[in-house]
Amino acid sequence: MGGETRARPAGLRGVLAWVKWNRAWIERLGRLMGWMAGWLFVVCAFFVTVDVLSRKFLGFSTRGTTEITGYMLAFGLTWGLTHTMTVRAHIRVDMLVSRMPLGLRAYMHAVAVTFLAAVMFFCAWRGWAVVLESWEFGARDTSALSIPLIVPQGLWAFGLTVFFALIVVMLLEVVLLLVLGQREAVDRMLRARTVEEETAEALEAAAMVPVRGNSTTP
Repeated sequence: MGGETRARPAGLRGVLAWVKWNRAWIERLGRLMGWMAGWLFVVCAFFVTVDVLSRKFLGFSTRGTTEITGYMLAFGLTWGLTHTMTVRAHIRVDMLVSRMPLGLRAYMHAVAVTFLAAVMFFCAWRGWAVVLESWEFGARDTSALSIPLIVPQGLWAFGLTVFFALIVVMLLEVVLLLVLGQREAVDRMLRARTVEEETAEALEAAAMVPVRGNSTTP
C-alpha cells in the first residue's frame, strides 16, 4: 500500500510535466500571435491615417480602409488574448480574492479558470459555427473588396480556439497542482501582477528606449 501511495504522486507529477510542456508551446504560439496582432494594430493606424489625410488634402478616400481595418481589429483582438493571459495582463477585479488566505485563494483561482474555460468553449464553438455558415453560403462582404467572410472569420475563430486551448491546459495544471498540494504554484500562476512586477516591467521597457542627451560616449 505504501509503495502504491508513493507511485501515485510520482505519476501525477509526470502528467503535470506533460501538461506544462503543452502549456509552454501554446504560450510560444500565443507570443507569436500577440506580436503579429500588435503589428496589425500599427498597420491599422497607418491605414486610417492615410485615409484621413487623403480625404482632407486630396479629396478622395480609399474605400477598402474601413473593411480591412475592421477585420484586422477583430481577429487581432482574439490573437492577442493568449499572450495577454500568459503574462497576466488581463484587467481583473481582485480586491476580495487577493485578501483571502492562500488555501482559499488557490481554489478561487481554480473556480475562475473553470468559468473562463466554459465561456471560451462557447465562444470558440459559436465562432466556428459562424465560419461554417459563411462557408456553406459562400458569404462575401458587400463592400468594394468583396472578401470571402471565411477568411477574417476563420482567423478570428482561430484566435479564440488557441485561447480556449490555453485555458483548458491551465485548468488541468491547476487541478494537478491542487491535488499535489502546491497551492503557492497555483497562486503564482494566476494571481494578478503585483506593483513590483509592473514596476519592473515598466523599467525594463524604459531601458529599451534611448534617452536623448544621455550618451556615454566621451
